[in-house]
Amino acid sequence: MFPKIDFSQLNLMDALDIAIFVEIEAFDRYTLFTNQLGHRYPDDAADVFRRMAVSEKKHAEELSHRRKELFGDAPVMVNKDALFDIEAPEVGSPRWNMSPFKAFQLVLSSEEKSFAFYNEALSYVNDADVKALFAELRDEEAEHARMIKDFIAALPPEAYEDLEEED
Repeated sequence: MFPKIDFSQLNLMDALDIAIFVEIEAFDRYTLFTNQLGHRYPDDAADVFRRMAVSEKKHAEELSHRRKELFGDAPVMVNKDALFDIEAPEVGSPRWNMSPFKAFQLVLSSEEKSFAFYNEALSYVNDADVKALFAELRDEEAEHARMIKDFIAALPPEAYEDLEEED
């Protein structure tokens, strides 16, 4: 688990802050990947990462709105440095010639990683509101993984091919 966070002591505001940080880190990582790969053709790997960045940003904004409604402008008490690579794919994951299929596989593994984080964290949480939030987030990650699997199943055959080196 993550030793810098004592999940048994979390309150709902802290849990929301953790969830926001997780989404922001994933947004930042997918934005990095999009910029690193550059757009070459419609629905390429960079497009997969761009769409994921949009999705992660939207989720972070929804959670931030929820936090603001519940806690106003109360200061963040969670150290975001205690969280790393919970949902975000590893920095060195993309390759210049990555196919959309491989990009979706990377996204799927990240959604599954986030599911595992919330699922495991639930066993350490004492607060009922935090348990409910983490269960909700875990279930959302499971739904995201299902959606990614559906995208993968619908990919055309050419989406499985990595780009070839240009002369």
